[in-house]
Amino acid sequence: MTTSELQKLLESFHPLEHKVLLSFDREGALSASDILTRSGLDESRLDMASGWLQSKGLLDVKDESVTSLVSLTEAGKEYLQKGTPEMRIINALKEGKQFTVKDIIQSWGMDPSEVSSAVGALKEDNAVRIVQGGVLEDTIGLVLVLPSYESIGKLLRAVSEGEPADLASFPADQRAAIQANFHKRGKSKGIFRITEKKNRSYTLTDDGKELLRLIKERGVVTEEASALTPEMLKQGTWKNKKFRAYNIALNPPRQSIGRKHPYKEFLDFVKYKFIGMGFEEMRGPLVESEFWDMDALFMPQFHPARNIHDVYFVKNPIAAKEIEEPFGKRVAAAHKDGGKTGSTGWRYAFDLDRAKRLILRSQGTAVSARTLASGPKIPGKYFSIARCFRYDAVDATHAPDFYQVEGIVLGAYINFKTLLGLLKLFGQEIAKAGEFQFRPAYFPFTEPSVELHVKHPELGWMELGGAGIFRPEVTKPLGVDVPVIAWGLGLDRMAMVALGIQDIRDLFSRDLDFVRTKKIQLNK
Repeated sequence: MTTSELQKLLESFHPLEHKVLLSFDREGALSASDILTRSGLDESRLDMASGWLQSKGLLDVKDESVTSLVSLTEAGKEYLQKGTPEMRIINALKEGKQFTVKDIIQSWGMDPSEVSSAVGALKEDNAVRIVQGGVLEDTIGLVLVLPSYESIGKLLRAVSEGEPADLASFPADQRAAIQANFHKRGKSKGIFRITEKKNRSYTLTDDGKELLRLIKERGVVTEEASALTPEMLKQGTWKNKKFRAYNIALNPPRQSIGRKHPYKEFLDFVKYKFIGMGFEEMRGPLVESEFWDMDALFMPQFHPARNIHDVYFVKNPIAAKEIEEPFGKRVAAAHKDGGKTGSTGWRYAFDLDRAKRLILRSQGTAVSARTLASGPKIPGKYFSIARCFRYDAVDATHAPDFYQVEGIVLGAYINFKTLLGLLKLFGQEIAKAGEFQFRPAYFPFTEPSVELHVKHPELGWMELGGAGIFRPEVTKPLGVDVPVIAWGLGLDRMAMVALGIQDIRDLFSRDLDFVRTKKIQLNK
């Protein structure tokens, strides 16, 4: 640049840019820490000012390196205070206490996923076993594995004392332990957080050196006013102020506008797809009685899916006041001896009190059962986006609560081929899956039954859900005499394919970059 161009540039200089330039001598490079010391700026202001100077061709980055810093996550701080879940279990067993996995979840204040992971790890190391009654019992392996679990506690203390600590300062075995337990996006129970800090050194360009000379010749730089305020006009102080010139060539700051969360966007996309195909939306309560969630669907009361490991029971109130009639008596008869359905039923005494018990809805099919009992249109087609709850260990493809897209189609000429055609359409249009399979399945309420599986590009084949033709034992007690095809597909897994993510927990991410950039992959 010419001297006149530099003079003009100097007129629009920000005070932060002055401070950074004045940190330099005419020759030589300065590290970021040296500039911070000499200028009195903090890191964020230095990053801002250095970026401006680089864009103007006055400053260059001479050298750059990255340091990995280790600190504790909130879970890590909790484990430092209370001990890791494994060590808490080990110490309790050493003290001679007797307890079950359920006791740990209910009384120790630990998350079910933490307990499941800890007990699983100890069982894998042959440190504990589960005996009669679900009680945890230590084995001779407890003493052998103790040092390996104690080492995590020592590592937590070491990181806490030097926080944030340089990862390279730890021995190789401790670095490996930190890497194995660090906080990844979407993994809320990581105990270590690894952040990368960039170490830079800067040098002035020829134009930067010349501008520094002009600044020093001009003398001490006083703070310039960047805005004319009402107080300045009122008091007349604007007359003695030097106002910084505006540089309209600079890029404006990035504006981050709000947007709908990608997963909510996907759910709305599914809803509009079904409405566009002529389906009517059906709704139902999250807290449901066992009658509508299971009994009305011809699921026997001795079915294993009804125990506490598969459904969540409501503590207060425990049960519904009554079961709607005449459906209660009809369903009870269908279970006992088939009633008027032409079936022999399940051959047991139906327990009406059990049918009243309240649970968190475990399947979207409960909404379909209520719709069938409400006098639906025939022919007719209905769908529901239903939030469901089932106890499950959390991993990349499983969660304890999830969305199902539930649907039914009623009509005199509906058949199994109609159902397969709809499932194929859902796999292509909603999950955006290139490959899918139909596999035989069994459900108490449909016959024949089928499962839809789609291929995720990273995780391989995933089950999306089940479907079939409702049995007469389901439809007739609810007042429907035509064939009904039904399906309940996991929307969360569909969303994983459509959004191109590898972990189901990322669907609920609060990471702003994920929220701003993730879009449904409409063209696969």
